[in-house]
Amino acid sequence: MSVVELRSLQAGYGPLLALRGVDLAVERRECVALVGPNGSGKTTLLKTLAGLLAPRAGVALLDGRDLAGIDRRERARRIAMVPQTFVLPFAFSAREVAALGRTPHVGFFGSQSRADRVAVDRALDEVDAASLAERPFAELSGGERQRVLLAMALAQESAILLLDEPTTHLDVKHELRILALVRALAASRGITVIAVMHDLALAASHFERLVVLNVGRVVADGLGPEVVTAGLLANVFGVPARVYWHDGVAAIVPEVPITRAGRSAS
Repeated sequence: MSVVELRSLQAGYGPLLALRGVDLAVERRECVALVGPNGSGKTTLLKTLAGLLAPRAGVALLDGRDLAGIDRRERARRIAMVPQTFVLPFAFSAREVAALGRTPHVGFFGSQSRADRVAVDRALDEVDAASLAERPFAELSGGERQRVLLAMALAQESAILLLDEPTTHLDVKHELRILALVRALAASRGITVIAVMHDLALAASHFERLVVLNVGRVVADGLGPEVVTAGLLANVFGVPARVYWHDGVAAIVPEVPITRAGRSAS
């Protein structure tokens, strides 16, 4: 049985229908990247999986159960999400942000147990952020914040991790570090990862499976070399380009536009 399954899923905002009959099944321990042009429905799909957006039609299943029938607290224990933007109304330390991940487990009076503190410490250690624990979250760099937010999600001890563009605003070094960290944690914890990715080459190089969305529908699904092709770039993204692979790493090189005089545009 798939850990996550979508059947003829439709979802949207107001009069806008962002997902138009999506069928998708994700197995336990899989690492899946959702890619596609802007406005293709990637984040909408993630929000639907997280239970933040109710389907208009179709169904979203978690271990064979209708997600709509699972109460919010149980859902939060099963699914952790790292949003694209994270705004805090107060000055929190990195440890306090990571500890927010324990909210679904905290008792009625809101006091953390020893098990909660151990889970937070473990999560901070795993993302190499223990040294940041007492620093104000607002003063951390982009890469440091991403690691702390990842620790927050890991502290939930959920079986499914949803990531909405985890490398946004990061330089190349920190992009690679975060993605390597996600893969390592998925393997060590045995969790399922579903991530919205903006960079197609990064997604193809770091995730074992790519699901391509376009205009609210799944148009391709498979291994990186099967999915990321010149044809897909032209037909879905509207970009003429060549795709090169070396040792499992993808490089996408757009074709240089040629002027009428026959010279390369610069």
